[in-house]
Amino acid sequence: MTTATTYGPTLPTYNGRPDFALAEALSKVPAKVQQKAQANARDFEAMFINTMFSQMTVGLKGDGSFGDTVGTGVWRSMLTEQHSQMIAKAGGIGIASDVYRSLILQQAARS
Repeated sequence: MTTATTYGPTLPTYNGRPDFALAEALSKVPAKVQQKAQANARDFEAMFINTMFSQMTVGLKGDGSFGDTVGTGVWRSMLTEQHSQMIAKAGGIGIASDVYRSLILQQAARS
């Protein structure tokens, strides 16, 4: 999320450009709040990915990862949840960084 540039040692970027608004907001928000915002943003992204994956597997029946048994739906939902959490922790699809930026800007505006 941050990169070294000619503007400073670690200036956050947004869409490949220096994000001065986020840098200013980060200076106003305590580190503990930043960590919580980052965790919340990652959790939100995992929930979004889980919803997407769940919709992709709604109509699946028959032979698959778990066959066609009574517990198939339960196991499939658990697997989908784990996959979505792993994807979010590995960098996700880009939603978490935007959510994090929004949360930090809102926190800075309150202080």
